[in-house]
Amino acid sequence: MMSWKKSEKLMDTIRHYASFPATGVSLRQMVQFGEKPSSGTLFRASQFLAEELPIRLAHRVQELETLPDGLNEMPSVRKVADWYAQSFEEITTLPRPNLARDVRERLMKPAQITGGKGNQWLSEATPNPSIEEGQYNSWTPVSQQHAVNNGWSKGKFPATRRYFAMVDDTGDWPPELQLYNKRFAQTLHRIKRRHDSVVTTMAQGILEWKRKRQRMQIDNNIQSFLDRFYMSRIGIRMLIGQHIALTDQSHYRDPSYVGIICTKTYVKDLAQEAIENARFVCEDHYGLFEAPKIQLVCNPNLNFMYVPGHLSHMLFETLKNSLRAVVETHGQDKQEFPVTKVIVAEGKEDITIKVSDEGGGIPRSSIPLVWTYMYTTVDRTPNLDPDFDKSDFKAPMAGFGYGLPISRLYARYFGGDLKLISMEGYGTDVYLHLNRLSSSSEPLQ
Repeated sequence: MMSWKKSEKLMDTIRHYASFPATGVSLRQMVQFGEKPSSGTLFRASQFLAEELPIRLAHRVQELETLPDGLNEMPSVRKVADWYAQSFEEITTLPRPNLARDVRERLMKPAQITGGKGNQWLSEATPNPSIEEGQYNSWTPVSQQHAVNNGWSKGKFPATRRYFAMVDDTGDWPPELQLYNKRFAQTLHRIKRRHDSVVTTMAQGILEWKRKRQRMQIDNNIQSFLDRFYMSRIGIRMLIGQHIALTDQSHYRDPSYVGIICTKTYVKDLAQEAIENARFVCEDHYGLFEAPKIQLVCNPNLNFMYVPGHLSHMLFETLKNSLRAVVETHGQDKQEFPVTKVIVAEGKEDITIKVSDEGGGIPRSSIPLVWTYMYTTVDRTPNLDPDFDKSDFKAPMAGFGYGLPISRLYARYFGGDLKLISMEGYGTDVYLHLNRLSSSSEPLQ
């Protein structure tokens, strides 16, 4: 297979795209839009993504290329930058279909919604109280200036790019439109696979840099770069995963799912499953006959709209940390470990999950380190095999210090948060707040 090289022309295009801001989408908007996707609606979705994804990918390439302190020259960081550039190229060079004028006009006409409410625009997104404005912003004043130079006055970006209304779906759509939808979904599949190991490859890049620079800790600049980088990756994967699932679901549909979003996510079932997985990994890692017990207090009927994959990941990571602390504080040969409690509370705005362990707690001075990438309580950072665990979701017991910071990004991505309170000498409480209203926008603006 020929190795891929990026051209100067491609880099110019990437720089141009990086001068536009990303468009945030909320969970509710994705669900309202994706309920019954026809070829026309999927085509509009493809059009939105064919413009939105390159903008997001371009921001990442540009940031990876200009990382400070020699980090941008590390082989693994270069590899990641190339993946992003190659994916950018594949989306932007995919040929668009030539559509007759009447088809183009139909695509621009929103569906009339039964119930006489006129055109259906999607509900507005609301801000997340846990995030300061611009905290995960990858759109710098420089790119803003560039956009103004390109003729967009501030605040007047092309308004056509929104995660849109449904299309008027009476009648059939031409075959070339369906063919394009299929090609577009295949391209997204390929991109998603290419980026599977971004988290571990990026971690490897940070390790290479730490070794070269003889550093133990990473500084705040790199910390906030990784926050932006991984937050953006969650968003890109969410949009891609959602689109692929919607394309597949036009053939088969579980009524409670819209793409990868489940409108009835039962918290108790997911928590139970995460508990079993975390205990299994713990037994395996420490060679225990039985892992410390975990007690779950949750209304079995409690359900809300969420992405089950995200919730499972956050719960699994948090529980794994608690079990590790309990085993290491009390010793592997203890007969009876203290019980870790998982309590789920239901409010109007939030569903909150509290995980309380008696794993000895963390000294207050170490709390900031918990949110640092590559901080791990394991004595030495393992060397990551680049093929290690292609997805982010099955990290080993010890992990490599990404569990909590990435879980917090997942929580914040849909308007929630993850907080940690510790009692040194006793244990730790982790609070996972999940936004119930599902109208919180992606934290991009």
